[in-house]
Amino acid sequence: MSSEKPANPPAGDNQQNPIEDNSEDKPQQSKKAAKKEAAKQEKLRRRQEASASAASAALADASIEDPLSDNYGDVLLKDLQSKSSTGRKWTEVKYLTAELKEKEVLVRGRAQAIRAVSKKMAFVVVRERGFTVQCVLSVSPDKVSQQMVKYATVLSRESFVDIEGVVSVPDGPIKGATQQVEIQVHKIYCINRAVPTLPINIEDAARSDIEIEKALQAGEQLVRVNQDTRLNFRVLDMRTPANQSIFRIQCQVENMFRQFLLSEGFVGVHTPKLIAGSSEGGAAVFRLDYKGQPACLAQSPQLHKQMAICGDFGRVFEIGPVFRAEDSFTHRHLCEFTGLDVEMEIKEHYSEVMDVVDRLFVAIFDSLNENCKKELETVGRQYPFEPLKYLRKTLRLTFQEGIQMLKEAGVEVDPIGDLNTEVERKLGQLVLEKYGTEFYILHRYPLGVRPFYTMPSYDDPSYSNSFDVFVRGEEIISGAQRVHDPDFLTQRAEGCGIDVKTISTYIDSFRYGAPPHGGFGVGLERVVMLFCALNNIRKTSLFPRDPLRIAP
Repeated sequence: MSSEKPANPPAGDNQQNPIEDNSEDKPQQSKKAAKKEAAKQEKLRRRQEASASAASAALADASIEDPLSDNYGDVLLKDLQSKSSTGRKWTEVKYLTAELKEKEVLVRGRAQAIRAVSKKMAFVVVRERGFTVQCVLSVSPDKVSQQMVKYATVLSRESFVDIEGVVSVPDGPIKGATQQVEIQVHKIYCINRAVPTLPINIEDAARSDIEIEKALQAGEQLVRVNQDTRLNFRVLDMRTPANQSIFRIQCQVENMFRQFLLSEGFVGVHTPKLIAGSSEGGAAVFRLDYKGQPACLAQSPQLHKQMAICGDFGRVFEIGPVFRAEDSFTHRHLCEFTGLDVEMEIKEHYSEVMDVVDRLFVAIFDSLNENCKKELETVGRQYPFEPLKYLRKTLRLTFQEGIQMLKEAGVEVDPIGDLNTEVERKLGQLVLEKYGTEFYILHRYPLGVRPFYTMPSYDDPSYSNSFDVFVRGEEIISGAQRVHDPDFLTQRAEGCGIDVKTISTYIDSFRYGAPPHGGFGVGLERVVMLFCALNNIRKTSLFPRDPLRIAP
């Protein structure tokens, strides 16, 4: 489905439209459900208080008459207020390998798992940014006391700890940690305690649906953490290995987008997110008061990135927030997302813009496959997916060719209408079967389904110099050649029922000489969602904003 609308002022290329309600997010809770949730939270609070009391008692018990008490304990807050700089060196957990055997190390991380073997021995698995190491506390003269072992066993999971010890290499593989070494603990200090009972457990949030289903078949009941609960406690949910990897993959997409475009002579710009009046489109804007004047949050950098081209920057890109007030209860729409936008001069043909799209996204996909192998494997363990199929030279089909493929498959569509979500997916399936790719460009869309600023085709004004790009059967990018002639732009706007007074500064920017130009836009979250074949865009937004969610 084209994401550019014909009857609105410039709303950008990565326009999101309401489609189908297949989101995992549901309408707001009923009073009964809210009451039930409140009771649940109260019960959790009481459990936490009880656990905290028990832990305090155990700690007091552990420190009684212990000559080795300096080797463990809670660090006082005053000692964490930048009191001094000792020059101590911490080793990152990911660097703990067999090469450090018998070396003294100091590590800091979260107590992910704690297991008491006996009164004289315990294991603590420490996690730091997705990497884990097994730490062993075993009673020994002058180093580890029984009280110290007890202290470790009453630490709450997810607490931050400093651990000093010697690296050892066990005979067999370690299943419960990423690092295949152990630390023989000599000292353990708690830097910051987590509450004794967490709202969600990290191991529960990290389970795949396959694990849960297998357990059910075996007669075992495992906890399934639903999406609302995850997002309510996002700070815990983002600690799972899959989420740690998803947002590192997202970072790589952003970096490659920027690096590639800089290498192609583009200039990074930052356009305003506060727009006068409601110049970027009808009802789908967040309106606000700007010092007594009506204003809104920008639906895209569309107007200003075109103005930058008129200002002789030649080629520009922007990475920034985009705001859409549509009530889109779908798996792929958000009210706020990160837009990746491009605008550039065109010398002869809008295919020049598609050439950039082709090279850019092949470079991004190659970079992810090469530099994010571990992250992709980690995501795949919780959310299994097949690697994206794409060609070295991206397939391009005209809209009419796409329509013909659908007709031959028995799917009747309006030849000058738009494609709905179901039809887009069907076309994606047909393209995969015929051309062996899940990434392709569909161009020369009917003019009637594109925004007023889209340039019509020279040979048939019912079509336009525009394109959409698809990944796994879903639209991911929308772009076009723009109308750069102010009189023709005014005519197009009036023909679409737009009050040209509301976009006068936009139109005026073309009156001082404007080159032919075009561009495109894409949502960062959608790129990651579709590359990893995730079922909901909320999984790729750190703190999602949709029609029902504005917290945390």
